[in-house]
Amino acid sequence: MRRETSAPRQDWAATVESQGLAYHRSAHPEGLSRPYWDESVHYVFGMDEVLGLEAQVEELHRMCLAAVDYVIAGNRFAEFAVPPEWREAVADSWRRRDPHVFGRFDLRYDGAGPPKLLEYNADTPTSLLESSVVQWFWLQDVFPDDDQWNSIHERLIDRWKAIGPTFPTGPTHFAWTNMDQSGEEAMTLGYLQETAQQAGLATLAIAMEDIGWDAINRRFVDDEYRVIRSLCKLYPWEWIVSEPFGGHALRLQPSMTWIEPLWKMLLSNKALLAILWEMYPGHQNLLPAYLDGPRDITRYIQKPLLGREGASMRVVSPEHAVQTSGGYGAEGFVYQEFQALPDFDGQRPVLGAWVVEDEAAGLGIRETSGLITDDTSSFVPHRISG
Repeated sequence: MRRETSAPRQDWAATVESQGLAYHRSAHPEGLSRPYWDESVHYVFGMDEVLGLEAQVEELHRMCLAAVDYVIAGNRFAEFAVPPEWREAVADSWRRRDPHVFGRFDLRYDGAGPPKLLEYNADTPTSLLESSVVQWFWLQDVFPDDDQWNSIHERLIDRWKAIGPTFPTGPTHFAWTNMDQSGEEAMTLGYLQETAQQAGLATLAIAMEDIGWDAINRRFVDDEYRVIRSLCKLYPWEWIVSEPFGGHALRLQPSMTWIEPLWKMLLSNKALLAILWEMYPGHQNLLPAYLDGPRDITRYIQKPLLGREGASMRVVSPEHAVQTSGGYGAEGFVYQEFQALPDFDGQRPVLGAWVVEDEAAGLGIRETSGLITDDTSSFVPHRISG
């Protein structure tokens, strides 16, 4: 693994916008000099290195599925702040094996030791479009003789083909939230919808805020009063359970298909990090993590169970004392051993390893100069050297 520079393509901004990355100008807070999409640098991997990462990502995913079983069997829902009235529905969703599509592991990796799991974005992962499409076209334009760890697009289509026939009748709705002002969620959902259409599914797009409730027929409906029987959303389950319409979503669990399914609540919660360490202590791809405090960890990062975008985190170590702002943490925190992200030319990358169904599918890299990857990070492409 190494970091290299290369000249950005002429009119790169217009190019990535034409490929769907319309939000690259709005994805960052104002005032940053570095763009969100930065193709002036990229990372290079060897094929053996990628094959090793791929195998370890799939092992991590298998461990996470075992953790869902472990949490449900041990009735550990309280540690995940799952409301009591939702716990049996989460368990039933898992027992039915409600179909899932994708997720993204965030990993610390320096090219030398094994990757370490930082978190699993298993419910509403973003940076999908740039990982699947935009960096692939960058590779074709700039390094056409090289390869890339990237079969995301094809695997998404195959996954929709596999699960689409199990959906209830009617179109599958794809929902984003108007709360996102950058346009990232709308474009990400648009891309997911496109992959489903390529797989032969009938689809419709809608904002979460435009979904209504038909009190007579007791069903969710869209803005033209069509019944919503299957819904792909980028709206996290921890928000849904606390919404006024959450009770309706709960009652419709057996008859309505949700992507991602309800059991993914357990994998998108950072309490998972402590459960994995409890189940697999000392595993090469894990960092020590606990829910009741840092225990004997002298360097740790305190993460809110349901935090997003690096908010409300605190690093405690003899060398560092960093805290990010945010309003997360009411549900509790996990305390994970802190290992600073590796330094490549003053930038610190996080590897976002994608899983589609149960197989590793590709890689997206975000980097920042700080110790915590937040909404100021930039996405940079990668290639596999020939």
